[in-house]
Amino acid sequence: MSIFTGAATAIVTPFDNTGVNYTKFGELIDWQIESGIDALIVAGTTGEEATLSDAEHKSVIEFAVKHINNRVPIIVGAGSNDTLYALQLAQHAESVGVNGLLMVTPYYNKSTQSAIVKHYTYLADRLHTPIILYNVPGRTGFNIGVNAVVELSKHPNIVGIKEASGNISYVAEIAARVEKDFDIYSGNDDMIVPVLSLGGKGVISVLSNVCPRETHDIVTNYLNGNISAARDAQLHLFRFIKALFIETNPIPIKTCMNLLGYNVGDLRLPLAEMEEQNKAVLIREMERIGLMPTQKETTK
Repeated sequence: MSIFTGAATAIVTPFDNTGVNYTKFGELIDWQIESGIDALIVAGTTGEEATLSDAEHKSVIEFAVKHINNRVPIIVGAGSNDTLYALQLAQHAESVGVNGLLMVTPYYNKSTQSAIVKHYTYLADRLHTPIILYNVPGRTGFNIGVNAVVELSKHPNIVGIKEASGNISYVAEIAARVEKDFDIYSGNDDMIVPVLSLGGKGVISVLSNVCPRETHDIVTNYLNGNISAARDAQLHLFRFIKALFIETNPIPIKTCMNLLGYNVGDLRLPLAEMEEQNKAVLIREMERIGLMPTQKETTK
């Protein structure tokens, strides 16, 4: 039931003045696949799912399924703080042939641990597409307890977790208690190697929007036993990764992509353009790792 092993890009949604820029979206998808990415996450947090209309959410998924055309697995964001609405989103995604569903914990409602088990079980009982839990308490205000993860991991249709709490001890406890066929993915680009060291299957990545080959290689090198190469790449990219989260994702990654000429368009309110002092930090780190020429190089 594993959906993928390796690096999956949580791909941005490019916008123009008419809405979603599907021409650009197709170009980004093709480049990601040509660069060796192992899977694509569509309409997730980085894809600004929260500000896509229902029609756009469906259209983005339908376009991506058709354009990817089974070249890599497609996993879609289909979570909500409304269980019934989450089911509707997931059923639509399922109907057009996605490979997996990434379902964030309900936000704002302040669920209990027993209720979160009921929430995910309700969804998993009614869906046939494999579900990856998405734990990101920094956004949702709610952390899935280890006991709840262990209980949910027993459901045949819940196959893994994207773990983005940043707590490596939490990851270790989950890894120690779930069965080996329950997949753990790093949800933080600065923790790819640490999560792999605990038996993780890969990463769901923001970094790979601009470094798909490098992110893929970190995972592949580690899993192939070339741990020093994976570690060195992780550390080389560490400061750049930090810069990609100096403001709320996807503000920095979209800024980075636009600076590199990908022309992915603006962010949707309530997200807005990057603060200038933070943008300067991002540019410095882009220059440091060679993503863009330094000012000295451009004036030669």
